[in-house]
Amino acid sequence: MLHTVNKSPFEHNTLESCLKFARKGSALLLIEDGVYAATRDTAISKRVQEAMKIVSIYALRPDIEARGMQDRVMDGVRLVDYAGFVDLVVEHNAVQSWL
Repeated sequence: MLHTVNKSPFEHNTLESCLKFARKGSALLLIEDGVYAATRDTAISKRVQEAMKIVSIYALRPDIEARGMQDRVMDGVRLVDYAGFVDLVVEHNAVQSWL
């Protein structure tokens, strides 16, 4: 399953809810303000690093760039463009958007 999170983990609990239900081998795509979860050295960084042990974590590059975060993305988070977003949707049997 592909999970998408578009809310900042510093203002909403959608990322935490998603991670509670994400199963091993699933993928998580951070989009819009959800990309703040990909930032290293924050209060949520350790939780995201732990999650990377069971799920693949991606962030939408245009959203990272729009927020000027290119130099602050933690290791292990894979950046994708819009074509990569489409590829992730095609690769997974279902998509769960966490709102």
